[in-house]
Amino acid sequence: MTPPPRARRHRRRASPAALVAAPVAALGIVGLAAPAAAARLATAAASGGADLLTWWEAAILGVVEGLTEYLPISSTGHLLITARLLGLPDEKGSAELEAVNTYVVAIQFGAIVAVAGLFWPRFVAMLRGLFGRDAAGRRLLVNLVIAFLPAAVLGLLFNGPIEELLFGPWPVVVTWVLGGALILWLERTGRIPSRGVPDAEVGTDRLDAISQRQALLIGVAQCAALVPGTSRSLATILGALLVGVAMPAAVEFSFLLGFATLTAATAYKLAADGGTLVDQFGVVDPLIGAAFAFASAVLAIKWLLTYLERHDLSIFAWYRFAVAGVAVALLVTGVI
Repeated sequence: MTPPPRARRHRRRASPAALVAAPVAALGIVGLAAPAAAARLATAAASGGADLLTWWEAAILGVVEGLTEYLPISSTGHLLITARLLGLPDEKGSAELEAVNTYVVAIQFGAIVAVAGLFWPRFVAMLRGLFGRDAAGRRLLVNLVIAFLPAAVLGLLFNGPIEELLFGPWPVVVTWVLGGALILWLERTGRIPSRGVPDAEVGTDRLDAISQRQALLIGVAQCAALVPGTSRSLATILGALLVGVAMPAAVEFSFLLGFATLTAATAYKLAADGGTLVDQFGVVDPLIGAAFAFASAVLAIKWLLTYLERHDLSIFAWYRFAVAGVAVALLVTGVI
């Protein structure tokens, strides 16, 4: 895919006030279903796990996954809160919770396919590069492998302790706030581009011009996303901007790196716990979730590419603050 035009485009800050209503409304609507979901969960538990997830709940989780996976707002955090609002199991160490965790990873397949479809020319170029027929495609492929490895290694080593210690609503709230504060601090100190700065003036503005050193540093930055609530997209986009990659190339590289990372994570989780997933949810519900994740991911990716042509990242900082506030309210009032 040809990156969007960069020259003569200036980023503007969006008003934070308009964002506050969005997470309140979205989580509030799901919250209305919480009492009924809790009752249904008790019935499902008594029947040995049958009907643990309805088709419309599978669709909701799919939409949440697709809309948030590639935006710098943390899909993990949104899925965790949404799953609790829907009354899905959250007891640590239980087979049901493991099935839920596997489910939310499995429906990433829809988001993976969305990237493959939208950026198909890049994948063709990398395939040609693998056989020595496209030098730019080969450079991109090598860079993605380099960027993929740091988080892959750390994930294999520390996935268990991270899930045990940090996979919960309060750690997610903290990382939502910290991520938002980091965006605003980096912009206001001039460490990443803000409004009024043409892309051509801030560094590498072509995907095929990213160096192996830059790719490695972006991969190191992606390791921060192992902490739930951080956002893989946020970590990789900020990492790319900080090492001198212009916004359009940074976003596209983040998408392609996400394809590699999500594919590996999905395959690993399904290989380890796919049987538990099928036992608890069957086959149809994960497919429904993946289908909705695909459709919503396509919309989110297209919107983000267009939005960042003219705006900076500050809107996502304010969104993270707002959704963290909503989550705190739900936790304090005992809704989740």
